[in-house]
Amino acid sequence: MGEEVGSIESDNDNIFKRSIRTYVIRAGRMTDSERRSYDELHQVWCIPFEYKTINFADIFGNTNPVTMEIGFGMGQATAIIASENPDMNYLGSEVHIPGIGRLLSDIKHRQLKNLFIIEHDALEILETMIPDDSISAFHIFFPDPWPKKKHHKRRLMQRPHTDLLVQKLAPGGYIYFATDWDEYAESALEELSQTQGIHNKYMKYAPHQEWRPRTKFEQKGIDAGREIHELFFLKNEEE
Repeated sequence: MGEEVGSIESDNDNIFKRSIRTYVIRAGRMTDSERRSYDELHQVWCIPFEYKTINFADIFGNTNPVTMEIGFGMGQATAIIASENPDMNYLGSEVHIPGIGRLLSDIKHRQLKNLFIIEHDALEILETMIPDDSISAFHIFFPDPWPKKKHHKRRLMQRPHTDLLVQKLAPGGYIYFATDWDEYAESALEELSQTQGIHNKYMKYAPHQEWRPRTKFEQKGIDAGREIHELFFLKNEEE
């Protein structure tokens, strides 16, 4: 899983000068089912990226709280969480087309009405489409850890990216991050702890939140002997 930050080649190049990417689009084979779901359902459940602010009430047809998942991978956990919480709205960002196709298939199979997708760079979505103080929660599960030191600058969970998350997060909302990479967990803990406007719900790492399903990707890490680290930070309430 993981999200990337890249520049956009358009008339709006003066807006985005970001050249450091936080993800790479890796070639991956799409199954016939994923391709069919992507082609048939993309127009129904994918929101086009635009240079204008989203009105969540128009999209979801209600004013329920909105959770945004950044880099949902194949989307198994995303679909389960959305199906178990019909009174919550969910917005997933991803650039990996096979994963989008898989999640679109799950949305149709589960008949979900509370989950939409934006196929684009998550940070540019946040900067251009998401109103301030509007997101009830951010889910960031197993993003690319960029393990080589020379690539640490590509990591999503670091300032000023975390400052942007806080800007979009509603008071009392949370950032929930999980990784199986020890050093990335330590770095993310430090970066979040130094980000203004949020505080750690726990002393250090959070216990596993039982409502978050374990995915095949996560299980592979556990089977390989890697420890899962989770962080749960809350945005300070307005005074």
